[in-house]
Amino acid sequence: MTLYFLIKYLHVLGAIIILGTGTGIAFFMLMAHRSGHADFIARTATTVVIADAIFTLTAVLLQPVTGGLLMQMSSTSLTEGWLLASLGLYVVAGAFWVPVIFMQIEMRDLARLAAEKSERLPLRYFALFRRWFLFGIPGFGSVMLILWLMIARPF
Repeated sequence: MTLYFLIKYLHVLGAIIILGTGTGIAFFMLMAHRSGHADFIARTATTVVIADAIFTLTAVLLQPVTGGLLMQMSSTSLTEGWLLASLGLYVVAGAFWVPVIFMQIEMRDLARLAAEKSERLPLRYFALFRRWFLFGIPGFGSVMLILWLMIARPF
């Protein structure tokens, strides 16, 4: 196996991790939210925050590294349309993902507090959840488009 294909493998693996972790996090947070149980939401959000830190953050940081190496090794130019669009979408994804991290932490903390006090979830939790859900659409959608652009290279 050449170094190029090893780096390409790591780049594709990073994309899979970002998409897979994002899908799993969204599913488990939604299911916990639907339960309405503060303790279950707090435990799920705790796991989600850890998963985002370990898997998503690692892949997000390595994608530009492996992508940059692939560009150099294949003489791909930054002026290629599909690459410029991908980089722009990567910025969009990040702009929506970073706030989501803080929303997840705050939702976790609010759910923990409600569970500890045997109280209902506060209105702030529900506002955060709505925003978290809405931020996921352009954030995750951007990643889906990047994957398509990497494969299709339409322009």
